[in-house]
Amino acid sequence: MKSGDETCAAAFKMNLSCTENMIILGIVFFIAAALNFELCLSLCSHVEYEINGECCPMCAPGSHVYWHCTDDTNTTCVPCPASTYTDEPNGWHKCFPCSMCKAEFGLRIRKSCSRSSDVICEPLEGFYCIEQNKGSCRFAVKHSECHPGQYIKQAGTALSDTVCADCRAGTYSNGSFTVCRPHSDCASEHREEIKPGTISSDVECGKSVPVALVAEVVVGVIAGVSVGVVVALLTAVVIKIYKLKQMRQVYDGSQVFLSINTTE
Repeated sequence: MKSGDETCAAAFKMNLSCTENMIILGIVFFIAAALNFELCLSLCSHVEYEINGECCPMCAPGSHVYWHCTDDTNTTCVPCPASTYTDEPNGWHKCFPCSMCKAEFGLRIRKSCSRSSDVICEPLEGFYCIEQNKGSCRFAVKHSECHPGQYIKQAGTALSDTVCADCRAGTYSNGSFTVCRPHSDCASEHREEIKPGTISSDVECGKSVPVALVAEVVVGVIAGVSVGVVVALLTAVVIKIYKLKQMRQVYDGSQVFLSINTTE
């Protein structure tokens, strides 16, 4: 083995200082140690865990280690206590506590916790999830509300917020409509426009006489005029017939008088 002076001399020939050489040697030893450590870890299979240099069989999901294995015995596993779980093969001494679906986080339970799986939370009605972990929502916020003058272009879901859009001129929405509605036409309803419409409110029209009442009045007038006309016509006909009858009687009397005179 070379002495320290010889090592530094060799380093000098490589244009390296003695300190730089020692740093390089340290890096080499560190890499070798890391590779050796990784090699030791690789001795256990994927269904085993390492403890005190030994490889022990893992416990199944829903259980945890009670006693580690020995040369003569396998790992002793026991079920997880209530409100705890393990969701994968493990060499743990304890199970994990079940999560909580808290209403103050905008959550409710979709699937209860079991020994082999944590609780699965979902957003409350009217909320959407903004943070997830292993298929379970961890935090949710309330859907946005559209303002007056906007309509709901896309309703919010459990994973997305509400999408709002502005109304066009001539239409309106109070913020809860799924489409903007056209302004009312007062003229077509025989009413006067009192206040023009905006994108957030409809046109205001004045009061009008109910259509049914107007119809009754019109029908009544027409009916009244018709009856009067009929009565007048009937009266005129009766008078005319009466006059004709009188003229006929006078004519007949004259003819008789002339006939008598002629005979004499």
